[in-house]
This record gives sequence, C-alpha cells and structure tokens, in this order.
Amino acid sequence: MFKKTIGILGGGQLGKMTALAAQNWDVPLRFLDVSKNFPAGKVCPFFQEGNFKNYDDVYAFGQDCDIITIEIESVNTEALHQLEKEGKTIHPSPRILDTIKDKGKQKLFYKEKNLPTSNFVLADGKSDILNRIAKGDLSLPFVQKAREGGYDGKGVSVIKNQRDLDSKLMDTPSVIEDLVEIEKELGVIVVRNENGETAVYSTVEMVFSEEANLVEYLLSPARIKAEHEAAAQALAIKTIESFDVCGLLAVEMFLTPQGEILINEVAPRPHNSGHHSIDACMTSQYAQLIRALYNMPLGSTKMTAPAIMLNLLGEPSHQGPVYYKGLEECTALEGVKVHIYGKEITKPFRKMGHVTVIDDDKESLFEKARFVKNNLKVITQNSSK
Repeated sequence: MFKKTIGILGGGQLGKMTALAAQNWDVPLRFLDVSKNFPAGKVCPFFQEGNFKNYDDVYAFGQDCDIITIEIESVNTEALHQLEKEGKTIHPSPRILDTIKDKGKQKLFYKEKNLPTSNFVLADGKSDILNRIAKGDLSLPFVQKAREGGYDGKGVSVIKNQRDLDSKLMDTPSVIEDLVEIEKELGVIVVRNENGETAVYSTVEMVFSEEANLVEYLLSPARIKAEHEAAAQALAIKTIESFDVCGLLAVEMFLTPQGEILINEVAPRPHNSGHHSIDACMTSQYAQLIRALYNMPLGSTKMTAPAIMLNLLGEPSHQGPVYYKGLEECTALEGVKVHIYGKEITKPFRKMGHVTVIDDDKESLFEKARFVKNNLKVITQNSSK
C-alpha cells in the first residue's frame, strides 16, 4: 500500500519527527534541504542537498516524488505550480501556500471567508506607517507583522509607544493589527484527508517567553470553558475546510476576556503546538500527516493523559557545541519524555528539542514540568554554568 514516495521540502526537526512516524509503516520518504547534517538527515537516508527556495532544486527534487509536502512555508511555489501542472500531488497546494506564507493575503482570506480575526490594515513599509499615524489614520498601540519571512517570533513587533516606534518599527511590507486584549493564547491542530474527513485535537494553551517571543510551554487540554473548547475546535475545522487543505493545519487563536475567539495565524504543516501528541495522544500529528497524504482513515485524537510540552531553547549566553545539562535527573522522572532534535550547535533561543511531561495528576504534572524547566538547560559543551 505504501508505495508512493512522499517528498518533504525542509529537513529540520518537524521533518525528523515525520520520518520517525513514517518508519512504522515503511513509508518511502525523501527530503530536500541544504545539509544532510540537519535533523531529518540523521533518520532518513534519502536526503537530497539543495535549497527549497530555489526553483531548479525544488523542480528536480519533485521528479522523484509522487506526493510533495512541506515542513516550512517559505518554499519556491513557482516550481510547485509547475510540478502540479505535470500531475504531481502537492499538499498543501501551492495556491494555498501562496496565500498562507503572505500574512497580508492570509488576513484578507479570513475577512473574505468570514473567519474571526483582529482588525488590520496593510502597509507598504515604515514611511507608509508613519504617514498614516501623522494623518490620524493609524494609532498606537498596534502589532506589526512582516508579510513574508517571519517565523518563531521573528518579523513581529509590538508597538505600544513612541519609544517602540523609534526603535522597533520594521521597514517592510506589513500587516498592522489591533493589539487585542488576550486572556489566553490557544492552538488547535486539525487534519483533513482528500476525502474531506477531518479530525481535531484538544485545544492547547500556549505560554510565551517574552524574552524570546517563542512558546515556552503548552498545556493540553487547555484550561478553558467547555464552550470555548468546542468553539475553538469548530473554528479550526471551518478554517481547514475554507482553505481546502489536505494535511495538517495548526490554527493559533486568541481568547479575549469577553469570550471571543480570534484567529491569529495558521501553519499548513506539523507545528510546535502539536509536539505533545507523540506522547499524549492516540495518534500523533506526524502519523496523522502520513494518513492524510495517503488519503487513509484518520486516527483517533484522544488524549491518553494531560500533558505539558516545554521547548528546549538554547540558553541566552551560550553558542557552540551543545550540551544538555540536567538530562539524567529529568529523564529519571516518570512521565518525562525528552526529544532531542540532533542539532550539533546551540545558539541563544534556538529550538534544540522539546520535553513532554504526562501525568493524570495535575499537581504532579506541573511539579515535574517546573523541575524540567529549572534543571534541563541547553548550554555549550565544557560549560559549568
């Protein structure tokens, strides 16, 4: 059954975890990225070195694949459009990628489809934004997002006052959004196959590091009312159906104090907010992706235990060969599952791995998560700090 070759553009940790899931069914996978030393290259022998942003590299790579997917949005979609014309199956389609990787087009899509999101305007760059402020057409505070290229907290500036305006305003085509009041930041992973069957995971609650602007940890299920859980899941399903995505869609949302749920942004691929599904759900997001791409019945998303997922980020003052301080102490704890991505060099706030803590007892769950957060540190080799 698993004869069709799946080609994945990008060979990072998301690709690695997809490859590990695919090995259970002996699914033929290929990867394209610039170095075989990347995480996916360590677990998949069919790793082609090349640039997924380059037309020729993507087009040549696609010749040996039956199904093509991504682990990052910033790929060359011109090549994907051509491959699609030639009969290759591409999920998500390049048309969808063109919309999602441009945050301006993404916001316009929500408006067109009546999907709830914060108010916004599109701006050409710094001078355009300043002119709008001078004319009174735009006022502080607001959130500026670069329309393209932003990821992991990059390409986002929160502008609250004149000092921020002077120091943090980016000179790039941007989406300017209202700075909405947020009670919780939520995430929902939803999956859909070619038949239109959908499956949705429990809503996760995301807590961000203000210093790194990255998810510090997530809790699943989220500590929200049952009606908000149902609304978030329903919105995720409506969103994936509106985009007509086959595969995974991570839908990041804001829950306001008034109980309104707004879409922040989406990612049409495996996502940080679904890492816990490997250890805490009947079917991981990575196994679901394989099922969707092969148009198989989707697996159960039922949780086996409450979970907290913590990102392992490089410590701020460390750059060089990586060392995981406190690993033995943390892995000795029941229900602590450590996932190391295999990156040889650590950098400040670089994603080096994640830890999922599972426990039926909520108090014990948080106690173990705090222990991991305080004791497992990503530092440089031969460092005692």
